[in-house]
Amino acid sequence: MPTISVTRLRVRSWWYLPSFLVNSNRAAQQAAAAPGNLAVRLLRDRKNTYWTLSAWSDDGAMKTFMHAGTHGAVMRKLLDWCNEAALAHWTQDNAVLPTWDQAHHRLQQEGRRSKVHHPSAAHTAFTIPTPTTGVTREGKLK
Repeated sequence: MPTISVTRLRVRSWWYLPSFLVNSNRAAQQAAAAPGNLAVRLLRDRKNTYWTLSAWSDDGAMKTFMHAGTHGAVMRKLLDWCNEAALAHWTQDNAVLPTWDQAHHRLQQEGRRSKVHHPSAAHTAFTIPTPTTGVTREGKLK
């Protein structure tokens, strides 16, 4: 059964944004080319917030990608770059990615905070605003 993953990251300062954007683009391309990846979608939200949705053939393929290459290296930097970080993953019968609203709901209901060194009040309270969507805000890599 495919594994679906949703992540939400909020970059805490414009200072970190250029490095975040370069590295997140590389990680997204790494995901799209990774063995077991079935789909990747990205969303640029308000206030330096970025979402990812991905589908994987299984949990093992997702975890292998998570710790490898650019993604593995950049995960450690997100501790300082971000003041909000959350993720959720689940299995489902097919590899069809949910809508952003559905992903938001799953993140709120089943997700967890990732560790950040400078958590915002929203991160601490696990308050996640509904994402702003639209053609100019979304990207699909696979």
